[in-house]
Amino acid sequence: MSNALKIVASCAATAGIASGAAFFAPGTASAATYGNQCGAGYNVIDTHDLRGGTIFLTYNGEKNCVVTVRDQPGAAVRMAAGLELSEGKKDVTIDEGQFTEYAGPVFVSAKGRCIDWGGIIGDDKWQIFNVHCQ
Repeated sequence: MSNALKIVASCAATAGIASGAAFFAPGTASAATYGNQCGAGYNVIDTHDLRGGTIFLTYNGEKNCVVTVRDQPGAAVRMAAGLELSEGKKDVTIDEGQFTEYAGPVFVSAKGRCIDWGGIIGDDKWQIFNVHCQ
């Protein structure tokens, strides 16, 4: 598992979250919008707000894509977008670094399979496990 995903999972365990989903402090109202970072044909199927932006999960009928987008571009901050197949924790994809606008996109072929997805902006982290299984 990648460092960012390990960090998110570790934080979830520390917070005593055993329900399969890690919900951290609620994000603020977000002005971030999805700007087709995943490419043509991807539709937003889920989102989660973080302080300073939004994580977008998209799907095109074959592949899922995750991108974490800031509300306002600015000085580079730590960001990540992560995505993996839940089954066997295979095909982990993550984009983590110092970014001014967005992290990602990251992709995984997941038709009919469950995924884990999440993201980071600054010190606000979020991930959910074993979802979107159709």
